[in-house]
Amino acid sequence: MKQYLFTVLFTAAVTLCLGWAVWRLSLKFKLYPGIRERDVHKTPTPRLGGIAMFLGVVAAFVVSAHNPFFSIIWTDPTQIYAILAATGITVIVGVADDLWDLDWMIKLGAQFLAAGIIAWIGQLQIYSLPIGGTAVGSSWVSFTITLFAIVIVMNAVNFIDGLDGLVAGVCLIANGIFFAYSYLFVRDVGASSYFNLSSFIAAVLVGACAGFLPLNWSPAKLFMGDAGALMLGLLMATSAIALAGQYSPELSNPELMGRSQVIGVYMPIILPVVIVVLPLLDFGSAVIRRLRAGKSPFSPDRKHLHHRMLDMGHSDRAAVLIFYAWTAIIGLSVLLMYVATRQDWFGQYWIGVAFGVIGIAACLVITFTPARGRTAAPAARTSSETQS
Repeated sequence: MKQYLFTVLFTAAVTLCLGWAVWRLSLKFKLYPGIRERDVHKTPTPRLGGIAMFLGVVAAFVVSAHNPFFSIIWTDPTQIYAILAATGITVIVGVADDLWDLDWMIKLGAQFLAAGIIAWIGQLQIYSLPIGGTAVGSSWVSFTITLFAIVIVMNAVNFIDGLDGLVAGVCLIANGIFFAYSYLFVRDVGASSYFNLSSFIAAVLVGACAGFLPLNWSPAKLFMGDAGALMLGLLMATSAIALAGQYSPELSNPELMGRSQVIGVYMPIILPVVIVVLPLLDFGSAVIRRLRAGKSPFSPDRKHLHHRMLDMGHSDRAAVLIFYAWTAIIGLSVLLMYVATRQDWFGQYWIGVAFGVIGIAACLVITFTPARGRTAAPAARTSSETQS
């Protein structure tokens, strides 16, 4: 665990330092787009924070290659190189879009290319479901499902990037919960080492988000842009696929897992979906809404979940904190279900259910009862919302 903590702190420090440097250089050389008619922020703000986050991630991987505790994830370096190459392509195209507004077809094509590199070259695919070892079909079916799963998560994360600190905080919480689950899960299936690719990526993402958040907190000095948001989505999906794909046979064996409860068998499917449930809901509703209007699913509008919260009267910061609360409550409730069944707590997974019900009830009250007398909050400060 100390090695993972070091990874988090190291990635956060590198990201923060490089983020400050990117911010200063962007201001000096005016590396930020002008205010467009559809933008809502009034001061030109650099969107190149994704560069600092990417370099922080790369630095963490480089250091891990020289750390004997992480030697297990370097047994197949091709896999790591594929992940870094895919992430690099995503960031390069994202930066180009943040500076010059690329056509959405170009961005989507780059996303599928990056996902394809991870699935094909990195051999990180959804080969089977952790339900009795159910195979998803042929190798091409597995490849296709993996491809779309990664691209959907990438866009889901990018779609909620509309308030200062929103994506960085939500992803920090989500990856923190997923790290805890992946670490406990690897221990429970009797792996020879607790160090694995899935937990490592989650720890790196926690560090990258923690290091970037101080610069992105309202009022933001620096935006992560499409480069940062798409990178987070790519690596979050990769982390989940790495865990489920590597351990799905054990998941389907109740004797090895030490329990017969259904929640434990379904957990590798439930938790990765739960930690991005808000981005997925926003993404799904946006796609349906825009298609019904005869528009491209990637055309910008001001009807995202965070926009609606602002229109209800929440301030920018209040809306962000409410999103944090929703993410934490939903993710922790499912994690508690897993821990309760493993530790044979009284009530078992109902402890997690009770926690979730109470927490969701509290979140609903806070969400739908903004402070009295507050006028509708101004539109989101960041400009990335106008691209998604």
